[in-house]
Amino acid sequence: MDAQQSPHTKVFIQRDFSDGIAVKFQTRYPPELEGRVDRATYERTINNINEMFAEAEALSTRTCCESCFACLTAYIALMCIDTYYEKTLKKVRKYLEEQNQTIYMSRGVMLIDPAERGLRILEIDISSIDTPQR
Repeated sequence: MDAQQSPHTKVFIQRDFSDGIAVKFQTRYPPELEGRVDRATYERTINNINEMFAEAEALSTRTCCESCFACLTAYIALMCIDTYYEKTLKKVRKYLEEQNQTIYMSRGVMLIDPAERGLRILEIDISSIDTPQR
């Protein structure tokens, strides 16, 4: 293998700002996944991630109480407890780990936690070494 070639292809799924600035990723199927992951599986994964973020960013009694409690304690409470949003980030990370283990890694694909990229993009790492056809 040439020193210039990488055994991996990176695909970046951009944020979808059509509904505002909430964290939501585009569901457009990347052509690089053709023959590895079917469109329905990919879209289900992205839609589940988008739903988790939509729930985390929704205004609720819980988030209002968290904010009031943080304010009353001069935000010191936030050093002791995880906010609902932080819990959602952990939930997304765990979901991606499960999806990678059960679906994607066996097909030479790995989804990277968007929190590692500042919630700007969802990175997909595709191995060119192992190219199973499914």
